[in-house]
Amino acid sequence: MFVPTLEPTARMRRSRTRTSTVSARPALTVSALKPHQYDLRPTCASLTCPDCKTWCPITGIQAKVQKLVPHHAGTAREDKAIRCSGSNRRVIVDVTYEAWRRLLETGSAEANGRRSARHHYKPLPAPARMTPVPVNAADALTSYREHLKKCRTNNTVDRCGGTRRCADGARLAALYDQLRRTQPRRDREHQEDARVDALLTRYRVATATKNTAAEWAKHREDTVAVKKATAKRSGTTVEEVNNACRIRPAETVSEFRGPGLPL
Repeated sequence: MFVPTLEPTARMRRSRTRTSTVSARPALTVSALKPHQYDLRPTCASLTCPDCKTWCPITGIQAKVQKLVPHHAGTAREDKAIRCSGSNRRVIVDVTYEAWRRLLETGSAEANGRRSARHHYKPLPAPARMTPVPVNAADALTSYREHLKKCRTNNTVDRCGGTRRCADGARLAALYDQLRRTQPRRDREHQEDARVDALLTRYRVATATKNTAAEWAKHREDTVAVKKATAKRSGTTVEEVNNACRIRPAETVSEFRGPGLPL
C-alpha cells in the first residue's frame, strides 16, 4: 500500500471550471456586499468568499449561471488542502459594471475628503525680543551712539551716514531730544514724589509707635489691677517678694525642710 510522505497543500484557484456541480447553500447576492468586496471587471470577475475571507473567481460571468469556483480555505501551496464550504456556491450578479464603478468612485472621493483624526499642533511662536525704551536723556544718548556705531558699519543702502539717518536712528534722535527737553520737569516731579513718600513713611512710623505704646500701657494697667485684687493681707510688696525666684548662693542650705530632703 502506498503511503504519501507529504501532506497535500492547497492548490491555486482556477479562474474557470468545467464542473456542473452546484452547492445547495443559498445563493450570494452581489448587491448585499460592499463595493470593495467584489470585482465585476470581465477579465477578473471575483469576490471575497464569506466563509474563508479570500478572493475567489466567479465562473460563468457571461453565462446564465454564475458560481464561485471550487477552492481551498487556506493559502495556496502553504496551508492544508481543506475544501471551503463556499465552493460552487451560486452568485446572483444584480449590479452592473458601470454602477459598480460609480460606487467605487464615490467611496474614494469620500475617503479622500475625510479629515484625519490625528491632531496637528501648531508650533509655538518664539517670544518677541523687545529692546527696553530709555527712560532718561543719558540712556537715550547712549542708545543713539551705539546705533550709529553699528549702522555705519553695515553695507545697506539706507544706513546712517553724514547728516542722514535711518528710521531707527531718527527715532532714537527724536526720543533723546524729547527726554532732554522734559528732563528738568521730570526731575522736579520725582523730587516731589520722593518728598511725599518720605512724609507718608514718617507719619506711618509715628502712628505705629503711638499705637504700640498705648497697647503696652493698657496691658500694664490690666496686670497691676489683677495683682492688687489677688494680694494677701500681708500686702502686695510682701507677696511679690515671696513669689520672686531667687538664686541660691553656693555652699548654702535652703530653709525648706521637706520629707524628701535629708536633715
